[in-house]
Amino acid sequence: MEPCCNLEVDVNGEETFMVDKTIIAQYSGKFAKLFGKSSGARGKLKVIFNDFPGGAKGFEHMLRFCYNNGTTDLTPSNLLLSRCAAEFMEMKESVAGVSNLLEQTEKSLQEINFWTWSGLLIALKQCQNLSLAANSSIMLEKCFDTLVGRLVLASETSPCPSTCSTDSSGIRFSCDSKSTESIKTNSARLTWWFEDLLFLSPLLVAMLVKSMVFHKLDHVVISRFLLYYQKAKFSNAATDEKCKIIEMVIDMHYNMDHNYVSCKTLFGILRVTLSLNISKCSRKKLENMIGSHLDQATLDNLLVPSPHGISYLYDVNLVLRLLKAFLRRGTGVVAPVQMRKVATLVDVYIAEIAPDPYLKASKFLAIATVLPDSARDSYDELYHAVNMYLEVHDHLSQEERVKICCGLNYEKLSSQACLHLSQNSKFPSKSAVQALISKQSKLNNLLRTTPSTTPFNNSPCGSSGTAQRGKKDKISEQVVLYDGNIDLSVDNEKLRVHLQGMQCRVTELEKICLKMQSQMAKITKSKVSGCSNARSLPKLCS
Repeated sequence: MEPCCNLEVDVNGEETFMVDKTIIAQYSGKFAKLFGKSSGARGKLKVIFNDFPGGAKGFEHMLRFCYNNGTTDLTPSNLLLSRCAAEFMEMKESVAGVSNLLEQTEKSLQEINFWTWSGLLIALKQCQNLSLAANSSIMLEKCFDTLVGRLVLASETSPCPSTCSTDSSGIRFSCDSKSTESIKTNSARLTWWFEDLLFLSPLLVAMLVKSMVFHKLDHVVISRFLLYYQKAKFSNAATDEKCKIIEMVIDMHYNMDHNYVSCKTLFGILRVTLSLNISKCSRKKLENMIGSHLDQATLDNLLVPSPHGISYLYDVNLVLRLLKAFLRRGTGVVAPVQMRKVATLVDVYIAEIAPDPYLKASKFLAIATVLPDSARDSYDELYHAVNMYLEVHDHLSQEERVKICCGLNYEKLSSQACLHLSQNSKFPSKSAVQALISKQSKLNNLLRTTPSTTPFNNSPCGSSGTAQRGKKDKISEQVVLYDGNIDLSVDNEKLRVHLQGMQCRVTELEKICLKMQSQMAKITKSKVSGCSNARSLPKLCS
């Protein structure tokens, strides 16, 4: 070949090529418009390209096609370069019955299903290098579809991939496994490709995951890949790169079925974000996902250190946001079982943060009252936490103490807790009165609902006379109100017998007092001597 080098081409400042403009113009619509199909112009010309896709390497692939009479060897390693160059140079027309470069690249791309795995990876690397080039997204889409299709096929041949746990320690299969070795083998079948795709940028990983979700690849496996990718990339990444990676991981998890993402996984991601300044949108997505799994959380999950500049020990604001996300998740309707689990968790958490001397009363009260009253069957644990908080924060004003006590439902306190509160000097007097009233109300309700309960005035120990009955009723009310030895955990029958026994003893004491008064009156009338009186009194009181 003896080309006439009458055209100088500067490609992106990387390299300069001397070419025959007549040959190039035959295949390139762009050059044909510049020079025409004849070589009319004399002398050397120069063309400068600043944005040629693929740079000097891409231009070289295009030249080989032109100088080889429209034939070239297209492979996964140069297909995208050739295609982008053909698009840029407008190589769309056939020449002398030979299809042009763009047509040939399209034909080769249709055979992508027959490429090897390594060929697909090479093509993806080319796509990543030319991710900003025109039409590279078409080849990216085809590469991803083909790659994901093979992964789906491989996962379908592996037993029960969708029943794996999502903890970070590894996949456990709920199907029949004869040995630990078989579990490792099954896990390897699902994760063998993780290492191969680490070269992808966060942007391309996001595109890949969307393709995986579209083709219904197991979401558990997708989640594991994302966490594997994040951990591998973080080792050498700068802070800005870490933010992009973790935001991508959060966004991709948010687009997946949340039922396949474990609470442990989400809190693990949360811990990673604590030292990073990620976007508010990504942080909100993560907190919403955690909120939907909060009934599966543990105390250790919630004990997140407070951010820099905050005086109190744990991040109470974060827990408040998680609880609000839990309450508004989905349609806003939370199952009672899940609500009770979260309430139990919150009570344990409040007890843990109560001794913090820097925790403001407003934050403590916000945590205590964020859940609806129906979430708790008993307020005893919350009462103990409030008691601990008031003991540590003894500097609080009476008004602040009253506000904190508003978080308690006295009707849901046990008899022991009510009695303890009524004698607790750390609590406002108003709270003590409410506790006593609540205790009395409980006892009265129990007596009313007790089967075969007999009124006290009809008991075998009943007193004689209407006047004594009034006194006796007043005394019995005091006994019911102030007796602290009654155990409400005992069944109603035992409680009824216990109270009736107390009433009998009161009645017996009344009878003894009446007898003594009667005897004293008789002795006075008969003017009995002091000695005889002294002998009769012990007999009466015996």
